Amino acid sequence: MEQTVPVFSDSFETPRLRLRAPHLSDAEEMFASYTQDADVARYMVWQPHASLQTTRNFITHCVAQWATGSSLAYIITLKESGQLIGMLDARSRDHIVNIGYVLTRSQWGQGLMVEAIKAFTTFALQLPGIFRVEATCDVENRPSARALEKSGFLLEGRLASHTVHPNISAMPRDCFIYAACRP
Repeated sequence: MEQTVPVFSDSFETPRLRLRAPHLSDAEEMFASYTQDADVARYMVWQPHASLQTTRNFITHCVAQWATGSSLAYIITLKESGQLIGMLDARSRDHIVNIGYVLTRSQWGQGLMVEAIKAFTTFALQLPGIFRVEATCDVENRPSARALEKSGFLLEGRLASHTVHPNISAMPRDCFIYAACRP
């Protein structure tokens, strides 16, 4: 049986946000916004970027992955001002899309990531062949867990020794797994 690769949109909007493909020109704003911030990077799988060049290299990688379809790292901007505030990364495998996300500290607690997750999930679950969107978060990252819950994701369990968060420990840490599925 031949598998159809889902076709994701290059961009989409919510009432307050625009999610779009990354551009090399995003590096400076991304670095200033969050990639160098240790608080933002705490639960990420990457360490804070020590230089703008590190962020440029990361964006180059994101653009290359976007071109091959292996990963779609959507830049999140405020629709009204165009300010870059974060990223939502989506990777599909078979009928599943796994997402990860990051948001600049100045925008925490405003429901913006919930808005982005809901919009992406609604879009993804309407694509032929996609039946599940899932995400994991460190068991101590309560704000991330709440964002998933508010986005309609259900907690499915705890994954022991699942992900290394190098800003906390060199050892793999337990994570919660959440999912939203097509009815």
